[in-house]
Amino acid sequence: MPPVSASTSTSTSASASPSSSAATAVAAPRQPPAADRVYRHVKQGVLDRRYEGGSLLTEGELAEAVGVSRTPVREALLRLETEGLIRLYPKKGALVLPVSVQEITDVVETRRLVEEYTARRAVPAPPALLERLEELLSSQREHAGAGDLAAFAVADRCFHAEIVRSAGNEILSRLYDQLRDRQLRMGVAVMHMHPDRIDRNLTEHTEIYEALRAGDPDRAAAAVLAHLGRVDLLVRGGEVR
Repeated sequence: MPPVSASTSTSTSASASPSSSAATAVAAPRQPPAADRVYRHVKQGVLDRRYEGGSLLTEGELAEAVGVSRTPVREALLRLETEGLIRLYPKKGALVLPVSVQEITDVVETRRLVEEYTARRAVPAPPALLERLEELLSSQREHAGAGDLAAFAVADRCFHAEIVRSAGNEILSRLYDQLRDRQLRMGVAVMHMHPDRIDRNLTEHTEIYEALRAGDPDRAAAAVLAHLGRVDLLVRGGEVR
C-alpha cells in the first residue's frame, strides 16, 4: 500500500475545516432550562406588575405562556414560593402575594440603616461614582419620558446601589442586594399609585447627587433619609400590590 503523502493529508484536513466551521457557525444557541425560563417569566411579571398581588396563576396558563410542559412550571413555582413571592395552593394554582405593610416597614428600615451610613462613607465621592450617578439620573429621565415604570425602578434601585457599593463594605453590599426584588416591586407599585412620585424621585436623587458632589457627608445622609422617609409615608397606608 503506497504511503499517504503529506500534501494529501494536509489537503484532507483543510477540506474538513470549512465544514466544521460552518457547523459551528450555524449551531443554535442553547436555551436556558425550561424551569429557569418559567422562573424568570413569572418573577419579572411579579416585579413589573403584570402579575399583581392577589392574582392566581395556574400551571396550565404559565406552561402555555412560556411554551413548556407543566413539570418545569411546578419546579419554578416552588422556587418562587421559597422567595416569598407566591403561595402555592394544591390543584388551584399560585397566589401572587401582596407586599405587606410590615414588609415595607422592614425594607425601609433596613435601607435607612445601610444607606445613611454608606452615603457618609461615599464622601469624598470619586469621579467614577459621580459619573455613574449622572448616567443613572439620565436613564431615569429617559424611562420617565417613555412611561416605562419598570425600567425607571431598575435605574432608581441602581442609583442607590452604586452609592452603597462605593462604601467598600462587601457585607453591607450583599445585604443590600438581598433587598433588590422587594425594592423593584415596591418602587413600581408606588409610582402606579402616585404618578407624581416620578418627578419627585428625580428631584430627590438629584439632591443626593449634588450633596455627594459637594463633598458634604451630613447633607448627603440627610438627603437620603428625607428621600426614604417620603417613600415610607406613601406606602404605609396599605398593601402594595
